[in-house]
Amino acid sequence: MSKLFVGGLAWATRDESLKALFEQFGEVTDAKVIMDRDTGRSRGFGFVTFADAANAATAKNELHDSDLDGRTIRVDSASERAPRRDDNRGGGGGGDRY
Repeated sequence: MSKLFVGGLAWATRDESLKALFEQFGEVTDAKVIMDRDTGRSRGFGFVTFADAANAATAKNELHDSDLDGRTIRVDSASERAPRRDDNRGGGGGGDRY
């Protein structure tokens, strides 16, 4: 499997239209527009996962700087996000305390 990052999405773009655009290049196993949890509005980016890495590479090359819902989109390979550090230390501080 191969995952692509898609940026520059229009507020109106939804999972279905994102998937429909990318399916012309092969089997899409997942297409997700990332939504803001507070407002319910698109955050302007999403991810598309292909079953085949070669199809993902073709889609990336063909769709980068193309139009979707009136906006020019940016398509790139998705990178794994670093694990969140949640150790309840609250950040800051450090150094010796006397």
